Amino acid sequence: MAIPQIADGRLDLAAARRISEGDYEDWTRRTLPQANDVVVVRRCNAGDTAWVPAGVQFALGQNLVLLRSDGSRVLPEFLRWLARGPGWWEQVRKFMNVGAVFDSLKCGDIPNFELTIPPASEQAAIVQLLGALDDKIELNRRMNETLEAMARAIFKSWFVDFDTVRAKAEGREPAGMDSAKAALFPYEFERSELGEIPRGWRIGTVGAIASVIDCLHSKKPERQTTGRPFLQLFNIPDSGLMDLSEIYSVSDADYAIWTSKVEASPGDCVITNVGRVGAVAQVPTGFNGALGRNMTGVRCKPDCPYPTFLVEGLLSQAMREEIRRKTDTGTILDALNVRNIPLLRLILPPAPVMAQFESVGRPLRAQMEASHRESLTLAALRDALLPKLLSGELRVREAEAVVGRPA
Repeated sequence: MAIPQIADGRLDLAAARRISEGDYEDWTRRTLPQANDVVVVRRCNAGDTAWVPAGVQFALGQNLVLLRSDGSRVLPEFLRWLARGPGWWEQVRKFMNVGAVFDSLKCGDIPNFELTIPPASEQAAIVQLLGALDDKIELNRRMNETLEAMARAIFKSWFVDFDTVRAKAEGREPAGMDSAKAALFPYEFERSELGEIPRGWRIGTVGAIASVIDCLHSKKPERQTTGRPFLQLFNIPDSGLMDLSEIYSVSDADYAIWTSKVEASPGDCVITNVGRVGAVAQVPTGFNGALGRNMTGVRCKPDCPYPTFLVEGLLSQAMREEIRRKTDTGTILDALNVRNIPLLRLILPPAPVMAQFESVGRPLRAQMEASHRESLTLAALRDALLPKLLSGELRVREAEAVVGRPA
């Protein structure tokens, strides 16, 4: 069982700490979260909330509080939106205890929050409209998980398990591959320092196919309300798809300084090298940004223009193991020395095979990027509508007439 984290109003069970069944029973004896409850963070990111969807089981960890509606004044489905509106944050600021290390909320203060509550009919209409937007965002997230799993499965089949080569070596027709593609693969294996690999392929390094560019090691520039994108570690998840839901903006002058070595551009990969070592994300189409601290840019060389092969190679389990071996364990934080990144080994097929993988894998990643862009647009629309709907400035029918219902 799990103790979840909170991300963008949702429970993040993927990053949750796992506990035993016995501990789960102990931690849920007093409170067992149920559908439409709202989890509130008391310390660090005090005031952040996340909605509990149906069918999710978890234990409430320390510094988390559970809100539950009895339905008398607040519809259970509406509670999630009430706890994300501007009125909620006004009360969080009012009752916040400012500490030397972090701010916090007291459990006893949360019941004293004074919030404006719309009539039940308006609550239901808000739930339907904003819920539809959130459902589409969640659908996009799940679709992207499926697309990434497909891309990784193809990469693993071609370049890790060597399914096509094995099939040809055994006189079988390669599954799911036409004869033109199959002809690019050899019929036999040869020995290498990493074990058996297809004959004619080689053991190479990241530096053989890509340029590795370190970030600047200067003081982090001051954040601006508007400005140019300055990538942070929270933009580099473990999925390979850059998360642009939050942007740290800097001035044009700072941007020019931090892009003097390289400007992160579409197709480039970014790898984290301190703390959460080895997370990889690829810069999507239509985006340029500056590399922030504790991250390194990896750009395909002109003679190897295969960014999808690069990102899937960096995300592979074999590369994770390579990174683990090259990571320096510190007393405070682990670190991957930038000088070691070009030395990371990987199996390199001939260029025609990489080009063929690019033709198969790039459309999947392009679809992922498009879904993410759509989700960002929907989230911005949702967040803009929420305060207007809660305050009564905008009625649900007016909002529907302007934006329509998500498909």
